[in-house]
Amino acid sequence: MQRQMGVHQPDFGHLLDDMFWLEHQPIPATQFLQPRAEPEMAFVLNRALRGPGVTAAEAAAAVDFVLPALELIDSRIRDWRIGLVDTIADNASSGGVVLGSTPVPLAAADLRLGGCNLYRNAVLAGTGAGGAVLGSPLSSLVWLANTLGAQGIALDAGHVVLPGSITAAIPVQAGDTVTAVFAGLGSVTARFT
Repeated sequence: MQRQMGVHQPDFGHLLDDMFWLEHQPIPATQFLQPRAEPEMAFVLNRALRGPGVTAAEAAAAVDFVLPALELIDSRIRDWRIGLVDTIADNASSGGVVLGSTPVPLAAADLRLGGCNLYRNAVLAGTGAGGAVLGSPLSSLVWLANTLGAQGIALDAGHVVLPGSITAAIPVQAGDTVTAVFAGLGSVTARFT
């Protein structure tokens, strides 16, 4: 994903209450300018993480469960010609999220090797594995907790954390149905109208 966007370091944005869409419910494509979808393994926290100094073990202990997710990204910048400054100014290009409905304990998820197939309108559009996210999505959670902690901000219990895309993002438009199928996590579907 970093190669696709020309951004060569992690960044972060904020998921707001009005950015969550229910799985299989219609999502109006008109809510977005240049929508794309990307599959992620969402972490839901059961306790706060406050960096700096958070370890992988502490991050893992703070995860209540994992869900399959589709992040809906968007950009105000024509043709997605963005750099790091642009994506930071645009809330990490985050426009929405659809969470799957079956929580999986962290110990049952293969974060590094667990594969994902991404489909648009039942046609395979991308494949990847969790290791595409900084070697492991857990590494991304550690990075985020420590980066925010250095700014005096904690991740709180109940927060949903999207660690990063497993495949390149795919463009979507009205009429599209996007499904991500994760090994060991199940699937999540978004329908655009």
